[in-house]
Amino acid sequence: MITQLAAQPAKAPKSAKSVGQTPVGQTGVHYEVFVRAFCDSNGDGIGDLPGLTSKLDYLKDLGVSALWLMPINPSGSYHKYDVTDYYGIDPEYGTMEDFKRLLAEAHRRDIKVLLDFVINHTSSRHPWFVEACKGKDNPYHDFYVWMNQKDIDSLNIATREGTADTGIRTPWHVAKGAPFTEKYYALFWEGMPDLNYDNPKVRQEIYKAGKFWLTEVGVDGFRLDAARHIYPDWEEPKNHAFWEEFGREMESVKPGVYTVGEVWTKAEHIAPYFRGLKANFNFDLSFGLQELIPKERDSVNIIQMLLHNRGVFAKVNPNFIDATMLTNHDQNRIGSVLKGNPNHLKVAANLLLTLSGNPYIYYGEELGMLGVKPDEYIREPFLWKDGQSDPQQTRWTKARYSTDKTVRPVSAQQKDAGSLLNHYKKLIRFRNSHPVLNDNLSSLEASPIQQKGIIAFVRKTGNRSALVVHNLTKKELDVVLYPGEKAGRQRITFDTAGGARIRDGKLQLPAYGCVVLEDSGETTGR
Repeated sequence: MITQLAAQPAKAPKSAKSVGQTPVGQTGVHYEVFVRAFCDSNGDGIGDLPGLTSKLDYLKDLGVSALWLMPINPSGSYHKYDVTDYYGIDPEYGTMEDFKRLLAEAHRRDIKVLLDFVINHTSSRHPWFVEACKGKDNPYHDFYVWMNQKDIDSLNIATREGTADTGIRTPWHVAKGAPFTEKYYALFWEGMPDLNYDNPKVRQEIYKAGKFWLTEVGVDGFRLDAARHIYPDWEEPKNHAFWEEFGREMESVKPGVYTVGEVWTKAEHIAPYFRGLKANFNFDLSFGLQELIPKERDSVNIIQMLLHNRGVFAKVNPNFIDATMLTNHDQNRIGSVLKGNPNHLKVAANLLLTLSGNPYIYYGEELGMLGVKPDEYIREPFLWKDGQSDPQQTRWTKARYSTDKTVRPVSAQQKDAGSLLNHYKKLIRFRNSHPVLNDNLSSLEASPIQQKGIIAFVRKTGNRSALVVHNLTKKELDVVLYPGEKAGRQRITFDTAGGARIRDGKLQLPAYGCVVLEDSGETTGR
């Protein structure tokens, strides 16, 4: 049970009530959706846009303010990260009219919609690449990165070191049937040739496509796939200038447009991307939480790590948005990482939704869905009801990990006040109502509370602050609060486990509990 006490503000400010009144990403919680796996509207077993539209009330009730849709453009693969048409909707998912209806219905509920914009590469079936392979004099040949073997060898770039986002070590490929011997660069797979952004025509085509979705269709922003790899590894610094230009181009048609990048590396290398992108994903936090939660102790010194990274980002862009997550579509699901332990999953939710930044929930995390690579098994069908008779249940792949025998579906969890789903809902509801926690740009400060099994930190917005204390362990802990007069002024305004109390300058915090404490002078009359 999550207890929300009367000391919380009676009325949230406008910025906390409606995400529509503030720029996307500065408030609220985002939700990543794999459309194929979410909800089927026509009985073919494949999730689609009308199915997603039919579940917007579920997402609104969950409390999310924006949806990130994994790719929906026409593609030759199930995941659709190899685009064949930047202006279309894959017929498996529906039509442009279906998408516009989804967009209108989402906006009517104050939910923004972000598209996965895959511009590092196209499909090898894209008309541009088909033309590029016809000859070196073809006008589309220079849309891609080509090199002969002699130059590849002389530059010592025939192989590369694997990185966190791709293990591919031999990125050069022969264009089968082409009347030349040059090889093309494809970092992720030979079916995904990388675009050549030294060619101004490529940039203009991509900017034109981005502006189409922002203006003619009306989406609210983009998640930028493989943002670190727009240029090949040996030219990575050129990426930073590209994203600055991209940002200017998108801002020219939709001021304040939200952009979040996938830059999977350490903070010092992520920071320059904040010059062009509003947000970037925080993989360090993701892996840190995955490590410390099962150990029930802060083995990574998570707050100091965050403070370091945030300091690095702020030097480049003081208004950076730190996009936080537990896991995403490229990682083993947090449910499996934590072995389905319901207490650990609630601790994970507590941390994600109270730490600073713009949190993302990967579809099904709120149910405790399971999944271990290969990728198909971390993208399994979302579970709506018990049994196999639900016509909205997708069947795009046979689930190996998240079945109705291993994970309770929405219908069952909705009825259980203590379920993980209801835990998420109440956490998000409190977060959305709170002017500090709901400020994704609010500052983060370390707390003087240093105790084994405890993570404590302070969030601040303007002259208002909140102390957040987490118990990572299976035992109730007595936590010594600030010494002196201020300890007596702290009041609990939110309690996830129920039963937390302050006595004699100590916080009695139940097992796996999280509390928000505020100065009693700050929580009344504001």
